[in-house]
Amino acid sequence: MKKNYLILFLFVLAKFILQYSLIGSEYELHRDEYLHLDQANHLAWGYLSVPPVNSWLAFIVKILGNSVFWVKFFPALFGALTIVMVWKIVEELKGNLYAKVLASIGILLSVLLRINMLFQPTSLEILLWTMLYYVLIKYFSSEKVTWLYIAAIIFGIGLLNKYNIAFAVLGLVPGLLMTKQRKIFRQKHLYFALILTLLIVLPNVLWQYNNHFPVIKHMKELSERQLVNVDRFDFIKSQILFFTGILFAIIAGFYALLFYTPFEKFRFLFWSYVFTIGLFLFFKAKDYYAMGLYPAYIAIGAVFLAHLFEKGLMNKLARPISILIPVLFFLPLYQVAFPNKSPQYIIDHPENYRRFGLLRWEDGKEHSLPQDFADMRGWKELAEKVDREYEALGKSGNTIVICDNYGEAAAINYYSKKGIRAVSFNADYLNWFNLSVHYKNLIRVKENPEDELEQTGKIFQKSKIADFIADPYAREKGTVIFSFEGAKIDIRDRLKDEINEEGK
Repeated sequence: MKKNYLILFLFVLAKFILQYSLIGSEYELHRDEYLHLDQANHLAWGYLSVPPVNSWLAFIVKILGNSVFWVKFFPALFGALTIVMVWKIVEELKGNLYAKVLASIGILLSVLLRINMLFQPTSLEILLWTMLYYVLIKYFSSEKVTWLYIAAIIFGIGLLNKYNIAFAVLGLVPGLLMTKQRKIFRQKHLYFALILTLLIVLPNVLWQYNNHFPVIKHMKELSERQLVNVDRFDFIKSQILFFTGILFAIIAGFYALLFYTPFEKFRFLFWSYVFTIGLFLFFKAKDYYAMGLYPAYIAIGAVFLAHLFEKGLMNKLARPISILIPVLFFLPLYQVAFPNKSPQYIIDHPENYRRFGLLRWEDGKEHSLPQDFADMRGWKELAEKVDREYEALGKSGNTIVICDNYGEAAAINYYSKKGIRAVSFNADYLNWFNLSVHYKNLIRVKENPEDELEQTGKIFQKSKIADFIADPYAREKGTVIFSFEGAKIDIRDRLKDEINEEGK
């Protein structure tokens, strides 16, 4: 047992080392990370796009000094704990050390390395999905009602982290109904557990109610602007690519759930997968929404393969080969899937990046860097230049900084040395304007300058282009910093009008 847990510790250690080594020093945080970190400055029971849990983590990061080390710590921790939970599932299913190692290496060398790079709710979400399946396996193995209440707590925290976990439960219900485990619906403690979940999420429900359910507006916008462009075939293809190196174990897990007698009591998990994926396809969900499904099935498949390879020549050959497969699949991805090469190196060696389609952005065009990598450049430069202009305007308390998007505003707030609280007419910043100040000056950060000087300059005594983002590798390259001084009117009325317009 001690040897087993020493190996598990080594996997956890390897996870942290990999996560901290996959991002080169030439890259900064990603635009989405800055927004989540800024939520620590506006703690609430909900936000326009996400529930509150990640903001609590951001607040802890803030207390610890807001350093990049701590920003990266929590997603790495959740990734490491996902490996631990997979290990525990294998253990619960009576898997041996080989099964534990196979499942762990399949999780370690997978798409989760990309997910666990970023400070966002997805890393915790995947962990919570895995924990939920583990607890259900524990319940149906022992039928101790305590596990139902633990599942309720996990589900409640999951909803406070990201509403997407509801799809896991929506898939579980018909999956259970199709098997003998439908008897769970006759268990009164199931409904008491659901009441516990409701109590956990109640503060967020009340916040949604008091704010006119912004989640509905967000889902509508998401459906109209992004999900409408989702190709269902691409969604299915991504499910195969996410865990390519360990796909054989996932398939083995599906087979075992259907036909392997020792796993009969867990057959509901096969049908739950079918229904959950069906729901995602119906709603044209983003491919990564389904990622939380797979760790549990990798664990189940690893146990089945361990039983299959127990004797003879098959045991001697299949075990080392199966463990080697995830490593062999990971090696080429290590070269291109992570920001561990300098921008200049990528520009000089575009072939592999192009072959994997990584240079094509969401605008459909090919660029010199992968979009995610370009989204990790230029932010410090922006903040330094805005700081410089903010100081030049003198009366800093009377200057408001307004940006085109949440990435710009959040990055300025993260890096600013002048205590700037930049805002935007985008995302949660609509609710974070301080309209109690009579602003005299304005710094406007715009991606598309157009006629900004002419239009906005009319209501100020002085106007100029102060600077722009010059980083040739940044997605924000060319973004202009305008400076307006000496407002001729009270600009708060205009701000209120635009906030109301954007908030509709």
